[in-house]
Amino acid sequence: MKEEFLNLPLHKNEETNRFELTVDGHTAFIDYEEDEKIIKLIHTESPEALAGRGAATALIEKTLNYLEENAYQLVPLCPLVFAYIKRHPEWKRLVPSKYLRLFDRA
Repeated sequence: MKEEFLNLPLHKNEETNRFELTVDGHTAFIDYEEDEKIIKLIHTESPEALAGRGAATALIEKTLNYLEENAYQLVPLCPLVFAYIKRHPEWKRLVPSKYLRLFDRA
């Protein structure tokens, strides 16, 4: 993660079901669904103003860290999150075993 994002807080907005990261007044987010201690990450979006800066990657990394720190399991339905985990397979540790076969198909 780029240094400019290290100290920015991740916000779990439970009203909108989004993990949010605000950078220079612009908010990148990941939509999620939560059921008990399983979170489905559905869609990631980063404003055009943040394009190419690594904000979406920082948001994903901060979200995965949050999930791990709070003992959540992850179902990565968002293609961007899925691709991130495929590139960083150590994060598969958050994915329930019944979903791991999805990574073999992609």
